[in-house]
Amino acid sequence: MTRLIIAAMVALVCATSPATAQRTRVSPYIEASQVLVSDLSNGGDVLTYSTVGAGIDAQVTTRRVEVQVSYQYEHRFSYDKDLADDSMHSGLVQARAKITPELTMEGGAIATRGRSDIRGDALGTAQGNVRNSSQVYSAYVGPSLATHVGKVFANAAYRFGYTKVETPNAGTGVPAGSLPLDRYNDSKVHVATASVGVKSGNGLPVGVTASGSFTREDAGQLDQRFEGKFARGDVVLPVGRGVALAAGVGYEKIEVSQRDALLSGGLPVIDGNGRFVTDPSSPRRIAYNFDGTFWDAGVIWRPSRRTFLEARVGRRYGSMSYTGSASYQIGPGSGVQIGVYDSVETFGQQLNGSLTRLPTSFVNTTDPFGNQFSGCIFGTTGAAAGGCLNQVFASTVTSAYRSRGVTGVAVLNRGSTRIGVGGGYARRTFLTPQSVGGVSIDGTSDESIYAQLFASGDVGRNGSISTSVFGSYYNSDLAGAQGILGYGANTAYTHMFGPLGATASLGLFGFDREGDSNATAQAQALVGLRYGF
Repeated sequence: MTRLIIAAMVALVCATSPATAQRTRVSPYIEASQVLVSDLSNGGDVLTYSTVGAGIDAQVTTRRVEVQVSYQYEHRFSYDKDLADDSMHSGLVQARAKITPELTMEGGAIATRGRSDIRGDALGTAQGNVRNSSQVYSAYVGPSLATHVGKVFANAAYRFGYTKVETPNAGTGVPAGSLPLDRYNDSKVHVATASVGVKSGNGLPVGVTASGSFTREDAGQLDQRFEGKFARGDVVLPVGRGVALAAGVGYEKIEVSQRDALLSGGLPVIDGNGRFVTDPSSPRRIAYNFDGTFWDAGVIWRPSRRTFLEARVGRRYGSMSYTGSASYQIGPGSGVQIGVYDSVETFGQQLNGSLTRLPTSFVNTTDPFGNQFSGCIFGTTGAAAGGCLNQVFASTVTSAYRSRGVTGVAVLNRGSTRIGVGGGYARRTFLTPQSVGGVSIDGTSDESIYAQLFASGDVGRNGSISTSVFGSYYNSDLAGAQGILGYGANTAYTHMFGPLGATASLGLFGFDREGDSNATAQAQALVGLRYGF
């Protein structure tokens, strides 16, 4: 399986690497490491084990193609029964190919670990016996068209996405007596969008746009189905140099439905993977049904090519809604991006949609403790600073939800020095039938706050050092849930001896649950060798 994945990625890079490529780099490698994990909170147990892995780092940039691949498979070998053997896939692929001047094909994929239950452990590492962690995969592909017919512009796009979550390893670490929640399985999503319009000054004093979209997602768990469609019209009125007023109104219909879980003695029947078993005789129940109009209005500010800001306020989903975005390109390799969002979606949709917005050129942090792609991902250009996935991986929930929050990243790339800062706040309000498997979570909410700092640079001719620091806070309205503060920091030094690289790394990770005096903390150390071909 691993060799098939690596071969597919190599084939993708080679297929998009014409002789006229401006930049091509393909670097497969193998590596072996020795890991030590010391429990600082529960008796001071020490675990040691070995890991063996293989991966590929590749990047292709031409006038028509942009591709970056960073993928690693790792398997660890335990020395005693206190540590289970485990495997992990970690990687990110982003690709964009311009087929014609008007037609573009895009695709991407991610493999990483995500938290299973918002109420569970919050240890930000993949080393040791980590609970409340699931292997997650997501991928998308689709074309987009941008053309003109006279003064009228026309855009259209289609995306197919797939998301899969495996069974959590070593349990979830939720408080004793907590009611079981359903575990996410997989989903397939189709998204189609289209818009037509004219810009201001092309025969009209205002810019006018008409747009629409259709989304259909089918999830494997409880036969969940999401269907959403909307149509809207927007006008943009320039009022000064680089400043315009904007307003839009539209109609939207969203329906989320699912079947009941099979019950036994009033409790849901759970299969061997910890998921609810669907009741085959259950009718389809409506989890959310919105059918009505929405509106928003705001301001657009674009004083230069490097600076953009848009802020809107309106009414959507039956209440006030606030959205916006801002970006500032400090220089060729440095910039800032901020987004404020409000939408109704699912875990699969949010992860897949967030993946499409990540840059095609990103910083490969080579985190030796395995949490590289579950947080903030930093771009290498000021025009595409990156994005954060913390709000998605707060927990791999099955239910649909209304997602609101703000996220932002800032990057500085100068020479061999790379610095990235990211963070945000997210709130999810769940939308389910009144009872799912005997557990009512409809209307409950969870929150997450997160921040991350990354820095790396060269040390001498053959050395490099990197540091990562992060923190998070999770809370939920669910009965028995407690706020959880998670944190972590690690630093790594790598020295190259030709194709052979040696790495030494130290890390500290932990979490503290409100109302529990027994905080959890781990110190970790790693030494490893990597050989590149």
